[in-house]
Amino acid sequence: MRVGLYPGTFDPITLGHIDIIRRTASLVDKLVIGVAINRDKGPLFSLEERVSLIEEECAELSEETGMEIVVHPFENLLINCARDVGASLIIRGLRAVADFEYEYQMVGMNRQLDDEIETVFLMAEAQRQAIASKLVKEIARLDGDVSKFVTPRVNTELIARFSE
Repeated sequence: MRVGLYPGTFDPITLGHIDIIRRTASLVDKLVIGVAINRDKGPLFSLEERVSLIEEECAELSEETGMEIVVHPFENLLINCARDVGASLIIRGLRAVADFEYEYQMVGMNRQLDDEIETVFLMAEAQRQAIASKLVKEIARLDGDVSKFVTPRVNTELIARFSE
């Protein structure tokens, strides 16, 4: 069984993330979505909320693609998380050249830590490439419409969070 790890903070999960998850189904039998516990970023949604949203959004996708999807919070090194879940691939989504420069450095470091684990880069579909969780949160915070960037459930959660 080929296991992939797709790490991120997913604060919140966007249609860009879901696009990458869907397209990963042709690469792996099981996808572990690693939800980073990154206290320094000060996430809008708690870890439990992010995990719940991802599980809900991916349940149908798992059935549709036949790929097993598991959500796994982690706070250790990415390469150690990959080992912990038995992943042979790390899946990374790219949006722009700036993403590539950072990811290139990460791949180099991860290869030094464990050269058995490969990193695969996927570009989101063209209409989804500009979507970033940070921008989605900013638009929602300023009472903008983010329905083109997130699922209806996530949109509802964002509206509720910013109306508090």
